[in-house]
Amino acid sequence: MSTHEKHHGWHDLPHVHVHDMNWKLIFWLSLFGLGMAVGTVFFVSSGIEPFLWIAIFLISAYLIARHCPHRRFLHGLIVGVANSIWITATHIVFFTYYMGVHVREAEMMKSMPLPHWPRLMMVVTGPVVGIMSGILIGALALVAGHFMKPAQLKRQSVTLFRA
Repeated sequence: MSTHEKHHGWHDLPHVHVHDMNWKLIFWLSLFGLGMAVGTVFFVSSGIEPFLWIAIFLISAYLIARHCPHRRFLHGLIVGVANSIWITATHIVFFTYYMGVHVREAEMMKSMPLPHWPRLMMVVTGPVVGIMSGILIGALALVAGHFMKPAQLKRQSVTLFRA
């Protein structure tokens, strides 16, 4: 038995390689986050926002399932985190305007930890929300992938989102 065969550990686990990921698709789907970030600052109300996010999550999950035969959950997770980066950065840059338009969110921030540093609170909570939404997108992509027929997956090689 060789030394390599005797040692089992983290190095025996399957690794994620950069070329296994469809970075072009991740970038394009993250633009939903940028669009929502700008939209929520300037014209999307808090009442409509959750419905738009549901649509974005479903569209993202479908496109990941359609164009990524492997590592669908990871693609969804990264899209969620990328969305949160766009949103957090935009809301911090336009903080004063955002808080002026979203009075309810401003009041909620006063009761949360770090009430005197709301921008820092956004920096802390943004990635958490991004991870949670990424888990949801990834899970939806896994479920959607189970309903894709093999023919649909074969056609993906001639698409806009091919890495």
